[in-house]
Amino acid sequence: MEIKTVLHPVSDLEAAKRVYTALLGAEPTADSAYYVGYDVGGQHIGLVPSGGPQGMTSPVAYWHVTDIEAKLAEVTAAGGAVKEAAHEVGPGRQVATVTDPDGNVLGLLQDK
Repeated sequence: MEIKTVLHPVSDLEAAKRVYTALLGAEPTADSAYYVGYDVGGQHIGLVPSGGPQGMTSPVAYWHVTDIEAKLAEVTAAGGAVKEAAHEVGPGRQVATVTDPDGNVLGLLQDK
């Protein structure tokens, strides 16, 4: 299990895209009005306008897991709370978010 994806909410997608393109030294691999993504050195960095439908207010790191439902059960049994249930965001890709006891948002991602 490792963090490979970090999503950042942004208020101005075009301005953020210029900054992240300069920072990462790469052009986006996904570029649309609702999401801009970069794949650099095994990491995926995503820009989400206005925090997207999930209402992100700060960056969210996504741990890549092999069984998202099992990991959700394990984390909630340990005291985490489901913020966003597992759901498909693309062919074969599911995501979910949980909060820790302090309200920090933790992301889970499974590719099938």
